[in-house]
Amino acid sequence: MKILLLNQTFYPDVVSTAQHLSELATGLAERGHEVTVVTGRRAYDSPDRQFAAREEWRGIKIFRVFSTRFGKGAKWHRALDFASFILFSCGRLLTLPRQDLVVALTTPPLISFIGAWRAKLWGARFGYWVMDMNPDEAIAAGWLRADSFVARLLEKMSRFSFGRSNCIIALDRFMRDRIVAKGVPPGRILVLPPWSQDQDVSFDASGREQFRQKHGLTGKYVVMYSGNHSPVHPLNTLMVAAECLSADASIMFCFVGGGSEFKRVKAWAEAGKRSNVLCLPYQPLAQLSGSLSAADAHVVVMGDAMLGLVHPCKIYNMLAVGAPVIYIGPQPSHVTEILDQPGQGHPWCSARHGEGEALAERIRELRLRAGERKCPTELTAQFSKKTLLPKMIAGLEKVPES
Repeated sequence: MKILLLNQTFYPDVVSTAQHLSELATGLAERGHEVTVVTGRRAYDSPDRQFAAREEWRGIKIFRVFSTRFGKGAKWHRALDFASFILFSCGRLLTLPRQDLVVALTTPPLISFIGAWRAKLWGARFGYWVMDMNPDEAIAAGWLRADSFVARLLEKMSRFSFGRSNCIIALDRFMRDRIVAKGVPPGRILVLPPWSQDQDVSFDASGREQFRQKHGLTGKYVVMYSGNHSPVHPLNTLMVAAECLSADASIMFCFVGGGSEFKRVKAWAEAGKRSNVLCLPYQPLAQLSGSLSAADAHVVVMGDAMLGLVHPCKIYNMLAVGAPVIYIGPQPSHVTEILDQPGQGHPWCSARHGEGEALAERIRELRLRAGERKCPTELTAQFSKKTLLPKMIAGLEKVPES
């Protein structure tokens, strides 16, 4: 089967959607499918870095298209970057031979609309891998007014993508419910979480010590937020907890990653001369196990309005390194359902947004429970690449005709 994958990020980029799509593409190619990828030339969080325009990697044909590099400093910058990628993607799609199946993700928002139209013109099947939901997310975050012309237009485009989909992959039951509420038949929706990075992430005792020594964390209790710093994952409550615990020199808060809010967090740490806060960029994939293992507790955050619109995928890598979990967000959620499973006993604590002082106290209590690290193997197996990637491939291979 000829399969086209469409997303702004792909190998060798290191952001989550790039890694997951790269592994899906590899798995499909190993099954004997003819896989083509249309993606962006610029690294998602380092737009000055460019990849080759054309490449064949592990039997996969990769076409990387131009986009502007205004960055994330302003919303219109991001909009222009997204628009330019979509424009040049359309040009590339016109040159490709007919495909049997088109699979689109959600970077940039509503690239699925282009994929759905190309599939329609080819008479091909269309699969929609919903990593997040837009314009719903943008409206919930306050970036768009629900009654604005742009929001109404984007909603129509979103509904076209859902309506043209032969198969929709939702990441959790909360996302499925949001999609069903738009009138999509539940039978066309496959609920499948994104898998953990089995081959790249596991507890690494040596990497843990190297990371801690390199960054002055030896002997500290390290609370880490690692990943995208975005308004949809509000960090204010965690920042208040760090302020409350600033007098305790034994507890360090480590913010690792990038995104539109990373500069704000870094400026907050520098302006307050907070010696208990460390800000670091995304770590190379080869060092990811070491950096994640360096934490004594990992933080996962979800905005109250984001339930079902985004997915807290970082929880899987936290479990893979056996780290206790600190959850900030609405309840119940996908995170609380995982950690509340009977008999799993993985250490965790939670707080709602605005409960910074209470969170600080719960971090103290979680620290007292620190002991020998143990990976919850039965729990992690549910979300492993070995378990979920074959299910994804099987689901796409069985996508029915319209």
